[in-house]
Amino acid sequence: LTKCVACCSAPQVSQRQDVCCFSSVPSQPVPPLALTLQGYLRALEPLLPPEELSHTRRMVQEFGRPGGLGAKLQEGLERRARHTKNWISDWWVQWAYLESRQPLPVHSNPAISLPRRDYNDWRSQLVFASKLIAAVLDFKAKINSGQLPVEYMRGKPLCMELYPLLFSSCRIPGPKHDYISRHGRSRRSPTHITVVRNYQFFQLEVYNSDGSRMTESQIHSQLLRIRSQSWKTDKEPMGILTSEHRHTWGQAYNRLLRDKLNKESVRLIETGLFSVCLDSPVMRISDEKYASRKAAQILHGGGTFSNSGNRWFDKTLQFVVGEDGSWGILYEQATAEGPPIATLLDHILDYCEKPDPKRAPLVPLPMPKKLYFHIDREIKRDIEHAKQNLDILINDLDVNVFNFTEFGKELPKKHNLSPNSFIQVALQLAYYRVHNDVCPACDIASQRMFRGGRTEYIRSPMNQTLRFIQAFDNPSREAKLQLFREAVDAYAALTAQALKGHGIDHHLLGLKLQAIEEGLSIPKIFMDTAYGLATHWKLRTGQVPANTDSVMCFGPLVPDGYAICYNPQADHVHFSITAFNCCEETNAETLAVTLKETLYQLQELLQPAV
Repeated sequence: LTKCVACCSAPQVSQRQDVCCFSSVPSQPVPPLALTLQGYLRALEPLLPPEELSHTRRMVQEFGRPGGLGAKLQEGLERRARHTKNWISDWWVQWAYLESRQPLPVHSNPAISLPRRDYNDWRSQLVFASKLIAAVLDFKAKINSGQLPVEYMRGKPLCMELYPLLFSSCRIPGPKHDYISRHGRSRRSPTHITVVRNYQFFQLEVYNSDGSRMTESQIHSQLLRIRSQSWKTDKEPMGILTSEHRHTWGQAYNRLLRDKLNKESVRLIETGLFSVCLDSPVMRISDEKYASRKAAQILHGGGTFSNSGNRWFDKTLQFVVGEDGSWGILYEQATAEGPPIATLLDHILDYCEKPDPKRAPLVPLPMPKKLYFHIDREIKRDIEHAKQNLDILINDLDVNVFNFTEFGKELPKKHNLSPNSFIQVALQLAYYRVHNDVCPACDIASQRMFRGGRTEYIRSPMNQTLRFIQAFDNPSREAKLQLFREAVDAYAALTAQALKGHGIDHHLLGLKLQAIEEGLSIPKIFMDTAYGLATHWKLRTGQVPANTDSVMCFGPLVPDGYAICYNPQADHVHFSITAFNCCEETNAETLAVTLKETLYQLQELLQPAV
């Protein structure tokens, strides 16, 4: 086995064959320019009136002509691809995440809510939290020792480089853009996690002096100590500062770090392996709305009178464990993304089924260290502003989580249709029924089959989708079914193209950034109103398939849009839909009701009642 130096300290071994995650993963290709420009024009056809489309077509043809500006920028990208690990990933992370100035809660950090545990008291909360911490440490040990199996998709190995980066990393606010601080691969890697309860932060060492991992019972006894030190809710919730607009938080961060005590406390939070948020119970509501409330709690903490002070939104991994049995994970996307997080959660769930394997050694444990802050008048003012702004943001977000139980992914499979493509067409049809229009939608495709690959957008609608939507009220079932199959198959073909590295959106972004890199003015096709319309994503969607009944949740990308996540299981599908209340046009509940009706009708289309 060759060592996988670029992504981990040990060989990565697949369960199926010995394979280093990098030696077997190819470089990400730069798609052919003509293919991307054709795909871009095709994507605009359902969205633009004919005269605007012909104007954009002329502009695109000019950009793509042999020897023109597009060809020159394409050469630059191909040169970049030869000299970098991945020609687009660093640019993408910088542009999509680190240069964004919007607050991380709701706008950026996704939350995954998992099935409620069977308890409803603080004692069981701490027992489960101990088990969870031990499970995550076990997962980290598998990464460090090279025992984490290489993952495969469609028979191809995936790049595993994100896994070691999940631990001891944190996003740091900056004046113009943020950066990622990583501490997990230094010679003296951190050995602590951060536990936060009642807005108070604690440094908890999770390894013994001989380097062995603490047992569950050791961790549990330490969590009891933390509880005994955090009876009262802290008056000044420092974590709220991380929920601010990035520029505002960056200024507050610099003020905070002037003080030596604050600097040390912040550093310990940033360098910790991960954070665990021990949340207080939340107001009881109806069972019907409980799933939505639970997801919202993990996403943003429920507000400044609830658990929002128990978050440090910049931290890459935060596990939330509530007193009512609710739990989940909140993560920062510049380092982490859905599929690796789903793998980590699967490991936690498997581990939680097993009894504690180790007996606790009889050694005295150091007291968990409470992190103190010196809060002057300026910082107090910063916290008050952050509290007001976060509550406004939380009150503006409508979260609707539901479990569609009529059928799951087995139904489309039975009819030789891709389950994900089936749901994507259903989403477009439901949106059309609510808004009497189609809109630009982006679905996320992994690019981890390439070295250092992150994600790509799969965009819809397509002409086939539009034809099906417009014919849906047509009485002829056969014609409708044929158009539906064509729409689903067209989306599946677009997905396959993206998985080959031939998606169009990141290539277009790369061409634009290449022009900036070369000191050229931004090409006209990116200043065109059509490009603005095509990238105003009114539907931000994401499938996060997992082996459990989890549901992901995040906010819309644009003020007049929706975010829809779904997790298809064999016989049911979990959905979360979010929208902003300030927009009169959008309504998460209306779209949820319409989507359910649409799915019933598509089932009827495939399997008509006799």
